[in-house]
This record gives sequence, C-alpha cells and structure tokens, in this order.
Amino acid sequence: MIGIIGGTGVYRLPFFDKAQSKVVETPYGEATAVLGQAGERPVAFIPRHGAAHGVPPHRVNYRANIWALKDLGAQAVIGIAAVGSLRVDLTPGTLVIVDQFIDFSKTRPTTFFDDEVVHTDMTEPYCSLIRREAVAAAKRAQMGYRSTGCYVCTEGPRFETAAEVRMFAQLGGDVVGMTNAPEAVLAREIGLCYGVLALVTNLGAGLSKTPLTHQEVAEMMAEQEKTFFGVIEDLIAHLPQPWTCTCGKGCE
Repeated sequence: MIGIIGGTGVYRLPFFDKAQSKVVETPYGEATAVLGQAGERPVAFIPRHGAAHGVPPHRVNYRANIWALKDLGAQAVIGIAAVGSLRVDLTPGTLVIVDQFIDFSKTRPTTFFDDEVVHTDMTEPYCSLIRREAVAAAKRAQMGYRSTGCYVCTEGPRFETAAEVRMFAQLGGDVVGMTNAPEAVLAREIGLCYGVLALVTNLGAGLSKTPLTHQEVAEMMAEQEKTFFGVIEDLIAHLPQPWTCTCGKGCE
C-alpha cells in the first residue's frame, strides 16, 4: 500500500476507485483516511488540513496521520505540498522533487520517541527511489520540474517576511512551506519511506510584486490540477511491487 498526504488544494484523488473512509485510532488521536485503488494499487489518502481545509499547519496532528498510514499497511508515503519560491528563477507551476529540508518550525511534536533516547539519521531525509520515479513521472507528463530542492519549513500560519525569504535563500533553501519537515522525520522514525512533491504556487515575500494570499496558492493548484494529479497517478503506478527500498527502516 502507498500512503498519500494531500496538502493545500489536494483534498481528494480524482483517479481513486472504490473509495471508502476509515477512522483510525492511534496513540495520538484519531486520523481519517480514504482507502481506495489507484489502478491495481491500494492507496490510503489523508488530506493534511482536513477535507474542508479547516486545520491550520501548526495544528495538524502529524503523529496521528503518519501512525495511521503505517497501521493501515503503507510501506511508503508521498507528501504533496504547495510551496512558495525563494528564488526568482523557480517560477510558479514548477514541480520540485525535494531532497533536503531545513526546519524552522517551533511548537509541533516531531518525534515518536518522547520517553526514550533515539537519534535518527536524516542525512538523506527523502527516499531516493520515490524521488527517482517522481522525476520520471514528471518527464512523462512534460511538466516543468526540478530534480532537487531544499524545503524550508516554517511555523505558520502567517506567510514569511521578505527578510526571512532572503535569509532562507542564503541558507540554501529553494522553496518554503509550513508542513513537510514533521512528516519526513516521523516517517523515518516509524519505518516508512517518504518523498514529497512540492508544487511552486507563488514567489516568496519580497520576490512577488503583490502581497501574498491563500487564494493565489489555491488558484495555482487548481490551474495545475490535471497535470499534477496525472504525475501523482503515474508515480503510484511505477513504484515497485513489492516495495524494495529500505531507507525508512533505520529505527525499527
């Protein structure tokens, strides 16, 4: 099974067959997943912000979501993220296959190991197999993409200042968002391979000529919906069966 966590603008998977909702009880609370088929592949889908985008990034129950996907039998998870660009040459509509992150979030539980000392290796935080197949899927869809990129994770829910955007770029960041780092860490801890498809929806503060709005983000996601969903469906179809990568097994 493949787990999908949908971000802003991705509250459903239009290619799903035989979809049914399931509430999963976890040690961290309930998580609601939609179970279905993508072709012959079983998939569990969780909309990160809820079905109606009612959960802000700092209130997402990341631990429950990741635990639930593991409990449902997922071997790998694909996170979907809408991101702002930290670089003028990384334009809206570009798909970034993220390979690193820098975490500036502050208040979120980001570990399953509250009662024991476990240090998790994060040298390569994203699964190379998922990334390789994501690049191939983007090529087949003829979608503009970058095969690498550093995701800067901020606390939110506010957007970043222009000074922060300049700083993040100087530190090596390429895109900025509010959700991805906790998922990547938790997936690694629990033994799930994890990759992220980050769609650039806007230029960051100070790079954009207009004030940033959530509407701008949602409109770009809607504009790219057909192609983006095609990449996701194609990626799911080309991931190996049975699962062959072991990058998420370090803490088992």
